[in-house]
Amino acid sequence: MPLLDAATLTETAYAKVNLALHVRERRTDGYHALESLFVFATDGDRLSGCPDVGNEISLTLDGPFGAALGAGADNLVVNAAKKLQGHLGEKRGARLKLTKNLPVASGIGGGSADAAAALRLLNRLWDAQLPRAELERIGLELGSDVPACVSSVTQMVRGRGEVLEPCHIDGLSGIPMLLVNPGVGVSTASVFSRWDRVDRGPLTASTLEALIVDARNDLEEAAIGAAPVIADVIALLREQSGVRLARMSGSGATCFALFDTWDSRAAAARHISAQQPGWWSLETEIGGA
Repeated sequence: MPLLDAATLTETAYAKVNLALHVRERRTDGYHALESLFVFATDGDRLSGCPDVGNEISLTLDGPFGAALGAGADNLVVNAAKKLQGHLGEKRGARLKLTKNLPVASGIGGGSADAAAALRLLNRLWDAQLPRAELERIGLELGSDVPACVSSVTQMVRGRGEVLEPCHIDGLSGIPMLLVNPGVGVSTASVFSRWDRVDRGPLTASTLEALIVDARNDLEEAAIGAAPVIADVIALLREQSGVRLARMSGSGATCFALFDTWDSRAAAARHISAQQPGWWSLETEIGGA
């Protein structure tokens, strides 16, 4: 029997980028209150799925980074599928295939975006018709970034990921963006353990200029302590012609740069690839709201 059939549905798990990430006070539940502007690239992992004759959830993996993941119960796609199945009392199963195009543990929400894609796909496949807000609530049980990845639109994310505010910034949608990862995985827990615990104030994201001048990623220094090569990535991105903003995303190690033009982004990608052929990169753009 082929893995997927004519009833196959597909979803893109769009790469998430934190244009800014401010870490605020520690909450009573042990989590740190975060303020972050999430944008989503127009590219990412690809999830396909079709119904199964039984009630089992199965997953196969391929793509450039598929070998870095397991397909068992600890995979966020499988976890999301089973959580939605239990929430619905759904008796049908599904056969899923994840094409893993994004590096693992890289600060661009790969696993969270995959889980959100699974929720969206199975909501359609099983004709559950759950509203987005309900999928977001289920997603929060899977991880802090999952709720925002459900809709994958530009938004301000607060708390530990449960407060989502749609955010429109003039001129942001469609900006050419280059993602670069130096081939190292960075543990979010290890980065937080290195963070200096200093609350440097709130995030204001009213304009792109404010994001460039006044915003920051509070985890950048801690991540560089864990993986010094991140500083090299940021420095190389900032040297490129036409760069408007270069910064680390999330807890690393992927960094991004926003460019004035497609040509400047392409030239930067060629230059970085020639300088560092072992680094992963993706030429993309910021998706619309």
